[in-house]
Amino acid sequence: MDPAFSAVINLAVADPIADWITETMRTLGAPGAGLLIALENLFPPLPSEAILPFAGFAASRGAMNLLSAIAWTTLGSVVGALVLYRLGAALGYDRIVAMAVKIPLVRASDIETTATWFDRHGVKAVFFGRMIPLFRSLISVPAGVQRMGLGLFVALTVAGSLVWNAALILAGYFLGANWAVVQGYIDDASKVVLAVVLLATGYFISSRLVRMLR
Repeated sequence: MDPAFSAVINLAVADPIADWITETMRTLGAPGAGLLIALENLFPPLPSEAILPFAGFAASRGAMNLLSAIAWTTLGSVVGALVLYRLGAALGYDRIVAMAVKIPLVRASDIETTATWFDRHGVKAVFFGRMIPLFRSLISVPAGVQRMGLGLFVALTVAGSLVWNAALILAGYFLGANWAVVQGYIDDASKVVLAVVLLATGYFISSRLVRMLR
């Protein structure tokens, strides 16, 4: 085993997911980090907030090249996003509406409103969505449903993912042994975003109930 990576592993978080992340990057290097990020797009419970700073830490110890880590993780983000984009395109608007209207309190007009909003703000939504915890994966689905131009979608995904991945990898690189601090800050941000989403959802449901009872 590479001595530099051995040192990294000794400092890694001791749990099964962390062990798997560590082993994947130890075995495959920067391409392994890219594979993990591609999977994180498809399975959000995988923590990119840990994978990316850890990759930066590994690079700081010489276990992988810093630029390669950024390039491979950005490629992984694009690959994962394209799978979800294709899923949205395959399902199409009509199927999404048919599935959504089966959800209590959701009407076809709500989906139409969302589609209109995405038509107006899709470029900003895809770009900034790549930097928002919890939404990095989901934003690719409506982009596919609305058939955003593939070239534009890929360009926005590359740009947004590059900013996010580079920021977290560089943070891990410069923080060194304190790389795990990054995850704590991102976790706090994720909680804020989740709270906002829950409040918005609660407002939507309560306002819909009030209308139905009138």
